[in-house]
Amino acid sequence: MFDSKRMEFTFPVGYREFHKSQVFNFQLNRWYSFGYARFEDMEAAGRRINTFTEWKAEMLSQTEKAVAEGRILNAAFYCRAAEFYTFEEDVDKERLYDRFIELFNEAFKDEGIERYLVPYEDSLLPVMRVTPTTGRTRGTIVMHGGFDSLIEEFYSWMRFFADRGYVVIGFEGPGQGAARRKYGLKLDYAWEKPTNAVLNYFRLEDVTLLGISMGGYFCFRAAALDTRIKRVIASSVAYDYMQFLSPAAQAVSTLFFRHMRGFSNWAARMKMARDPGHRWSIGNLMYITKAKTPMEGMDIVMQLNARNLLSRFVDQDVLILTGAEDHFIPLKMHHMQVKALTNARSITARVFTREEQAQNHCQIGNTGLALNVMVEWLESKQTKS
Repeated sequence: MFDSKRMEFTFPVGYREFHKSQVFNFQLNRWYSFGYARFEDMEAAGRRINTFTEWKAEMLSQTEKAVAEGRILNAAFYCRAAEFYTFEEDVDKERLYDRFIELFNEAFKDEGIERYLVPYEDSLLPVMRVTPTTGRTRGTIVMHGGFDSLIEEFYSWMRFFADRGYVVIGFEGPGQGAARRKYGLKLDYAWEKPTNAVLNYFRLEDVTLLGISMGGYFCFRAAALDTRIKRVIASSVAYDYMQFLSPAAQAVSTLFFRHMRGFSNWAARMKMARDPGHRWSIGNLMYITKAKTPMEGMDIVMQLNARNLLSRFVDQDVLILTGAEDHFIPLKMHHMQVKALTNARSITARVFTREEQAQNHCQIGNTGLALNVMVEWLESKQTKS
């Protein structure tokens, strides 16, 4: 929980069984692990939720209860939780996002968060900047999330680094947060472009780039093409989308995606009609890619491959953090990514285990451990340089 006197978060240890379904359980653990949710609230929610409709209703109820009790931090992230599993066509989707931002800004109005809009192509990139409150500055960390993240979700991480002397600049790239919702930017694997815009805007020359979740793919692509990035941290890696599948499934998928697009779109639409989980995941993909059909969305995802990653051009110091039991990304991706970094100055590859309570995606269950590993690694690299 947040302590306003110290401007720090406490990251609880333990991946909890709030719900029997991983679809709901991971999200409940995410808000709890990041220091934004009370244990008793997530436990109560887990008992009441069985569908996406119930998720939205429960999280909105939790939001209003927290507001009434003056727990604005909790309220903000319960509202974000409600928005997360609200379908894109729902008229409440944008309203819930706007309310989350409103509550977030209220919760942290005295934190000294600086907000910017960085020019990008014909649009804008939302940026948050957090600076150390005392002592000397140890360097600059530029960070971003992955597939559909909001930069506000990682504020507890930003505060953690700032409290240890780092200037932290978090940005939303194409497909993410307000970059998609307010400024119309669709997902683009060429992550060097938004990263370059941010580095140019702040006139940065020596930075650590931190990519989280799918951002663990994007950060390597950016580092391969920008020498101002001196250190790279990937909190999860997604080396090649097709490697999520078995070789046989890869062949079948390629056939359907490339040569049977009409049938594939029909099949995807049928899945969406029958299964709310597919309705959300495929709909979310289409939204962040601005695709009119499921296959148009898959065209973008298929670009997230080893060829476009440019791993061989990464020559920085690299830290990779991976959960041994990540339910999103197979462990083999970790080993493939490490092997592909043939020219990195150094590679530190850390696989977190169940015994550490950090075996899950992005170390949900022991966020504090992961953040400490990052800071210790940064300090070791700075000492050597």
